[in-house]
Formats: sequence, C-alpha cells, structure tokens
Amino acid sequence: MLVKPDINWLFKKYYSDNHELRRIILIHSQQVAKKALAIAKEKHLKLNDNDIYVAAMLHDIGVVKCNAPDIYARGTLPYLQHGCEGKKILDEIGLYKYGRICLTHTGSGITKEEIIKRNLPLPPQDMLPKTLLEKLICYADKFYSKSRDLKKEKNLDQIMEQMAGFGEESLNRFLELHNLFNTSEGK
Repeated sequence: MLVKPDINWLFKKYYSDNHELRRIILIHSQQVAKKALAIAKEKHLKLNDNDIYVAAMLHDIGVVKCNAPDIYARGTLPYLQHGCEGKKILDEIGLYKYGRICLTHTGSGITKEEIIKRNLPLPPQDMLPKTLLEKLICYADKFYSKSRDLKKEKNLDQIMEQMAGFGEESLNRFLELHNLFNTSEGK
C-alpha cells in the first residue's frame, strides 16, 4: 500500500514558527521537483511521479534543525547535518525511503572515508545515493540554491566548480550522475 505523506502537515509541524525558512525550502524543493520530474519524463525513467515529487519536496526537511543564518535557519546543528536530521524526522513517521533520500542528497553523496579524512560533523558512514530515485533527487538538487536566486537554475560549469570544491571524488560522482541524467535541457 502506497503511503502518501501530507507534505503540508510536515512543513506546518516543523516550520510553523519560521515562515521565511519555510518559504525558501518550499520554493527550492518545488524547483528540484520540477527538474526531477522533467528529467524522469525525458529519460523515460521507470519511477513513480508521486515518489519523485514527495522525495523532492522532503529532501531538505531537516534544514530546520540546522544553523544557517543566510537562509533563516535558526537551529543549533551544522548545516551539513541537515540530511541526517531529515532522515531522523522522516524515519520517525515511517517514511524510510524518503529519509534515505535526505541522507544521500548532500553534495554528490559522501563516503565514510571522506567524512573521516575531512573530519566532517557527520556519523562515519557511506551516504551515497544508490537507488535511481536517490540519484535523481541528488542530481536535480544541484541545479538550485537556497541562498541565492531561488528560481535561477545553475549551469553545469557552476555545479562542477562547486563539486570540485569538495574534492575530486565528489566531482567524479556528480559527473557520473550527469552522464546518467543529462537531458537536452542540461546546461
């Protein structure tokens, strides 16, 4: 049986006292959903449109627990932990598939070795997208910022520069995703 989460209820519950952050996350998530759905259609991916939409809308639910003043996030945790926090939130209500998407969408995924080597404030575990849906959301997310023009799509060069800043492994993982999902819209 397909459980369709009430996205509005989740955002009201976790973002009720922070309307500006909720606005930013909703706009960003809608842009990611639009991009992911367009890629899925063009590439004829065998994914459910509802799953794509829900995954895109919830992938950043954990931002509310983090400290990111530039986007009005007033939590206490490092921003890098938003995926872990999102997974906790969604796992608590039984949305494990979407929780895993929260965990694996950061950067182009993060390996246990990178977490240890760079002393990142994350549990030492692989956080790499594995399923087609996880990979799609991870990829589509890279095209939109939460702290700049929310509706302006980044171009491929901007994304590659950003991924290269996290290391060669991160850039190579992004390029693998790009090869998998590149469409005629890919910039």
